[in-house]
Amino acid sequence: MKKLFSIFTILILFFTIISVSSVTSAATLDNVKAEVSKAKIAPGEEVNLTVSFGKDLGAYTIHAAYDDAVFEYVRSEGGTDNDTGDKVILTYHDTTGGTNPRTNAVITFKAKTGLTASNPTDFSVTLTGMSNPDASETYDDITTPIIKDVLVEPNYVNYSLSLDYTGTIKKNEAKDMKLTTASTMGKNYDHVRLIAEVTAKPKDDATAKLLATDNAGTEIDILQSGWGEADGYAIGGKDVKQELLLKGEFNTDGKYTVHIKLIDRENSDAVIADKSFDITVGEKTAEKPTTTTKPSTDEKLPTTYPQTGTTQYVYILLAVFALLVLYFVLRSQKEAKRYKL
Repeated sequence: MKKLFSIFTILILFFTIISVSSVTSAATLDNVKAEVSKAKIAPGEEVNLTVSFGKDLGAYTIHAAYDDAVFEYVRSEGGTDNDTGDKVILTYHDTTGGTNPRTNAVITFKAKTGLTASNPTDFSVTLTGMSNPDASETYDDITTPIIKDVLVEPNYVNYSLSLDYTGTIKKNEAKDMKLTTASTMGKNYDHVRLIAEVTAKPKDDATAKLLATDNAGTEIDILQSGWGEADGYAIGGKDVKQELLLKGEFNTDGKYTVHIKLIDRENSDAVIADKSFDITVGEKTAEKPTTTTKPSTDEKLPTTYPQTGTTQYVYILLAVFALLVLYFVLRSQKEAKRYKL
């Protein structure tokens, strides 16, 4: 009897263990995936990270790690959220007893404003605490992160080239010029160079130079050697404006065409920006000699001078004075004769 009771007890325990095991055993979810609404976004734009389970779940916890230097958390749908600063923890538990399961959850992030460079980054997703709607089945935690790549990149504005100078250009005279590379939002490059060439000139033997001075004080003709170190220099960001001071020299008058290019040394010298400039060179202005006219030594000075109005009045007064003197002399003589008589 005792033996039968022992066997019966063992059987009960065996079936109890099997029953409990069937309820609490963990299965594997093979269809869980994460997707982003955009693989490339600009600063200030939002992106949705959607985690799909492949079946209805009544409970889960999503751990979505993100780069807090690039993104900020905005909102979520599908649970109670907790943003730790570089990770969003989204927890859901169906309190209705299985009548309100979920097949996915959505977490929204926003790329930070003010980013001026390309930022390749990603979201890293893991899941824990998963079970079916009535909690009769649980699922293995997903500890190997699901990675979704995202590129945050500004809306770049193409680079422009301008060659400026004032006044006219004369042959064989150095002319101050300024070559400007600009963009209100320029894509970042680490290895660029400026190169230039004369594509048209007035005569076959005409020559041109565009001379720049480096930090060592050495003059470099960018028409021959380009500008920058062999592996280039960096450019990019907001409100780019790089100015290169030049001296242009042309030995023949006429029209020259200079073609200038900004190239990417890191990408097989791919052209980033280019432009042609027409330059008209004029003749050098000849200086007029200064001459002084000297009077000839044979030239005779005038012996008489034209009378002026003042001189005529003087002669008239002298004549009147003479007449008055003559009058008084004659009168005196007449008076003297009368007294003698």
